[in-house]
Amino acid sequence: MCGIVGYIGSREAYPILVKGLKRLEYRGYDSAGVALISNADQQLNVYKAKGKVSELESFVESKDISGKIGIAHTRWATHGEPCSANAHPHYSSSETLALIHNGIIENYAVLKENLQAKGYEFKSSTDTEVLVQLIEYIKVTNNLDLLTAVQLALQEVIGAYAIAVVEKDHPEQIIAARKSSPLVVGIGEDEYFLASDATPIVEYTDKVVYLNDEEIAVINRGEELKIVDLHNVEITPDVKTVVMNIGQLEKGGYPHFMLKEIFEQPDCILDCMRGRVNVEGTNVVLSAVIDHKERLIKAKRFVIVACGTSWHAALIGKHLIESFCRIPVEVEYASEFRYRDPVIDEQDVVLAISQSGETADTLAAVELAKSRGAFIYGICNAIGSSIPRATNTGSYIHVGPEIGVASTKAFTGQVTVLTMLALTLAKEKNTISEKEYLEIVQELNHIPEKMKQVLELNKQIAELSKIFTYAHNFIYLGRGYSYPVALEGALKLKEISYIHAEGYPAAEMKHGPIALIDAEMPVVVIATHNGLYEKVLSNIQEIKARKGKVIAIVSEGDTIIKNIADICIELPTTLECLDPLITTVPLQMLAYHIAVCKGMDVDQPRNLAKSVTVE
Repeated sequence: MCGIVGYIGSREAYPILVKGLKRLEYRGYDSAGVALISNADQQLNVYKAKGKVSELESFVESKDISGKIGIAHTRWATHGEPCSANAHPHYSSSETLALIHNGIIENYAVLKENLQAKGYEFKSSTDTEVLVQLIEYIKVTNNLDLLTAVQLALQEVIGAYAIAVVEKDHPEQIIAARKSSPLVVGIGEDEYFLASDATPIVEYTDKVVYLNDEEIAVINRGEELKIVDLHNVEITPDVKTVVMNIGQLEKGGYPHFMLKEIFEQPDCILDCMRGRVNVEGTNVVLSAVIDHKERLIKAKRFVIVACGTSWHAALIGKHLIESFCRIPVEVEYASEFRYRDPVIDEQDVVLAISQSGETADTLAAVELAKSRGAFIYGICNAIGSSIPRATNTGSYIHVGPEIGVASTKAFTGQVTVLTMLALTLAKEKNTISEKEYLEIVQELNHIPEKMKQVLELNKQIAELSKIFTYAHNFIYLGRGYSYPVALEGALKLKEISYIHAEGYPAAEMKHGPIALIDAEMPVVVIATHNGLYEKVLSNIQEIKARKGKVIAIVSEGDTIIKNIADICIELPTTLECLDPLITTVPLQMLAYHIAVCKGMDVDQPRNLAKSVTVE
């Protein structure tokens, strides 16, 4: 959600902060701001503006932006509408403190009422301003240093937070803290960086510390990084090395990150499989499965928790694990799982899937499952993020940073890891024949090359997309492994083109959605040549009988559906269980090109954030 950047060192902070905010634009935001302690007179200057980071840059053109310490923020509105008053950073009443915050202070109303009774006035309608006023009140009333005031204030807070605070009278220090919202400290040469994730930091250092819940970083210029908890118990910093290529954070000649990431998928899948699938295509090994095979094999059931695109990948994972491993699998929306009383015990394995590793609902579901004794297996992309640190074991998808808000390569990476997990576990359980196992592994090795063939259809899909910019609704249909792909295709279209779209199991069309079919209704049908081909063919005939416009995703060489559908997109054939890795790609391109034709902001769609780190 919101983006946090901070810097303290010997360089001018403003250029670093603004570049960092731009690196975090993919998280989604509606306003931006910066706080700097000036070089000349040590004034604490706060500048903020509604809109893009470019609006902030324009606003500060004639302002004093000097300073070698500063904090900056991109806000995605939760409490209070998007406007400059509600943008971060927020001053305290005396304007000696400035604070930025990602998260939600759930008891802010009670805290605000108490502070108002003590004479405090508020300039915004945010929960964040309540926190900075509370810190100042505690500090001034008790004559405390900033660290102690922050510790005491956070003990009164209910909710989630990642914060950074600077004080006018102490230009050598930034105080930062987190709970249920990500925050990372970068360690450079006599300088420190602060950010919501590693993307603004890797240009300057590969040494980072990921703060854990209720940890506070005391960042002093020229001193060693100090980390304490809310009760001032000192914690030894766990310094990690981040491996990230700056080129991954640039568009590389593509008009949008989303298109770049669609085209990166063949290489990303190779990276995902590297060291796990041998080059001969005869064996798959996931070390996390081998290391914990007894616990996994003896599981009564698997429960997969996820949100959004990751939930769609989970549905495919369910099909794979049940088919190959003969273990019952349930798929849960993490947001629902966490707020009921699920029947979970020590015989269960909970798989948590999250691209960012910071999804608030999924992280909360993990903690709930852990409290019930379940074994937790994480599938994430962001190394060192909160979910991998909270799980018993897991597998990274290794597809590199995904900047576009609409997930593409993370989805296919998740499906690839789930496929490898199911195959590895099935082999250990002896629930798959050697012949079938070898056939799937060998075909998995061919998937990146077949993805490249699909990407060659980009111009064709771009042309046909022009036809559908008029549409107000879409239906996506699929059966078996293709049903979750239909859901994912519909989600992509909704996210970036703002066209209403729904995915359904094809057989369910007759239970309601068929009433929507007319000459103005485009229907995307995933109809590759697999065991359910004849069934899907019948569904297409039913649509055409009602004058629906059919866009069919078919296998290369198909002649039957090609003679019925209005438009056919032919794909290379693969095994049914691997179909989602191929059929997803043209749906991503279709959504992308329709959105571009409509003039939409593809990489930063309205109201959406890349990582949902608050409820």
